[in-house]
Amino acid sequence: MTLIISLVFIAFISCSNDDTNDTTDDDGTVTELHAAFAEFDTDETDIYLDGSNVVIETTGNPNHTTPYWGVGNELYVAPTTATAMTPSLIPNFDGSATLRVSASPQLAANTTATSLGIIGVAISGAAIFNDQEGNGPLDQAVGSLDYSGAHIGPSVYHYHLEPKAWSDDDEDLIGILTDGFFMYGRKCNSTGTYPTDLDTSGGHTSVTQHTDVAEYHYHIINEIYSNTGRYVVFIGPFKGTPNAVN
Repeated sequence: MTLIISLVFIAFISCSNDDTNDTTDDDGTVTELHAAFAEFDTDETDIYLDGSNVVIETTGNPNHTTPYWGVGNELYVAPTTATAMTPSLIPNFDGSATLRVSASPQLAANTTATSLGIIGVAISGAAIFNDQEGNGPLDQAVGSLDYSGAHIGPSVYHYHLEPKAWSDDDEDLIGILTDGFFMYGRKCNSTGTYPTDLDTSGGHTSVTQHTDVAEYHYHIINEIYSNTGRYVVFIGPFKGTPNAVN
C-alpha cells in the first residue's frame, strides 16, 4: 500500500511539472527567462532574472569576424565593404555594458524617439545603434561600415544595418532593445515571409519561433536606407519605455 501511494504521488508531481510551460507564478511574477534569451552568446553575455527585471550584462564584443578586430586577431577578416574604416579597433575599447529591462515589457502610452548611443544589445554581444551618425544621417558613415553593417565610433563596435554576420533576409533573432522588446530579421516566423502589418516602429504582435503566444516585437523594416543599399536595424520610435544602459 505504501509503495502504491508513493508511486501515485510521484506520478502526480510529474504530471504537474509537465502540464504547463508557464514562466510565471500565480501572482504573475516571472520565474524563467524568455526562450529568446537562449540565442544570446553566453561567452559575450550574462543574462539573468533580478526580481521583475532581466539583467543583460555584455562584453560589447561581437562573436563574429570583422576587420575591426585588427590584423593578427583570430576573428580578423579583411574589409570587403568598408572602404573608409575608422581607425579604432575593438581590442582598444572596453565595450562592456549592462542593460536592465522588464521581464514583462508593456507598450507605453506614448512613444519615445531613439537617441545616440546604445539602443539595444544584439545576440552577438555587440551594441545596436539607430540610423544616425553623430547628429547627422548615417550616409556620411557608410564607407566605414563592415559587411555586417557595423563599425566603431566613437567608442564601441555597433550595428546600424542588418547584421549579415548571422541574419540576411530571414526571421532570425537580432537582439533586444532597451524597452525590453525583441528585434527580429526582415521576415516573420508566423507567416514565413515579410510582415505587412508593421507599425511605424517596425513592430507588430504575433507568435514567433520563441513563443506560442502572440507578443509584440520589432522587425528590421523592409525599406532600403538611403544610398546604403541595406536595411537599418531600428529607426524608432520605441513603443515601450526605454531603459538606460550602464
